[in-house]
Amino acid sequence: MELRDIEAFVAVAEELHFGRAAARLHISQPPLSNRIRQLEADLKVQLFTRSTRNVALTEAGQRLLAPAQQVLTQLSIARAVADSIVTGEQGRVRLGFAGASTQRSLPLLSHAVRTQHPGVELELQSQAYVFTAMEMLRNGSLDLAFARLPSSHPDLAFRVVEVEEIICALPAHHPLANEDAVRLSDLRDEDFVSLPADQGSILQATMFALCVTAGFNPRVTQFAPDSATVLALVAAGVGVTITLSSVQPVQTMGIAYRPLLDIHPSHMFATLAWRRDDPSPALRTVLAASEATLPTPDLFAFANNPFIVGIGQE
Repeated sequence: MELRDIEAFVAVAEELHFGRAAARLHISQPPLSNRIRQLEADLKVQLFTRSTRNVALTEAGQRLLAPAQQVLTQLSIARAVADSIVTGEQGRVRLGFAGASTQRSLPLLSHAVRTQHPGVELELQSQAYVFTAMEMLRNGSLDLAFARLPSSHPDLAFRVVEVEEIICALPAHHPLANEDAVRLSDLRDEDFVSLPADQGSILQATMFALCVTAGFNPRVTQFAPDSATVLALVAAGVGVTITLSSVQPVQTMGIAYRPLLDIHPSHMFATLAWRRDDPSPALRTVLAASEATLPTPDLFAFANNPFIVGIGQE
């Protein structure tokens, strides 16, 4: 029994009229009649009783109708799934993120995908540092990742989704906490809390570069594995640190955040990154959702920022 035989049988069984069934199947009536006779011969059972005026199902035909309809229903579901995969409405996208720095962007994007594209599975994977995420993108372990510039790879595409101000974090009782803004050079004699130097953190590298430009090497007295822990140590009075405005809500008790004067760059840029040659329709669906949910901010004011120059947009 072939699929076209099942379709022919169901059409005649539901219409109980060979002419209407043939029109429904977009074939002429004689081939349809031949197909039904051949099916009955193959099954060795009569499915219809025919007269010049009507067509009726035999008991065997009645018993066969329900399972035949189920076959066509499952086929329709399979075709719909295949179509949704092609159009990007079904599939899986593995998204890498760092918990502290994506607390605004990640919930917005995740909610948009889950509500607007429920057939797309957004698999969230927490990554501590950008270089880990970039490597996982390149080797195919991730499909999409939140990252910060600079993270230039010719085989990756980027889109800026948020501009982050570089600020300093001080213990709440620190004398400079009373100032409206702080010069980085005023921190030359302070103890610093830092992310690890060997984990590929762009924020950590930027902090050291800014301090050197201000004329000193930061005296790091304690390292911490992530921004949340860094800020907790600052709040505990262990030292000061350089952080980002997007991380500020992570720690609010016992800590003072202040703008930094006369630093360049003064901002960093959060991006979404993906492989340029990734053919996944589901990825394209998530990227489209991200453009609506996390539109690229106006970057004209930051055109001279070294993190922006040369960025590889798709």
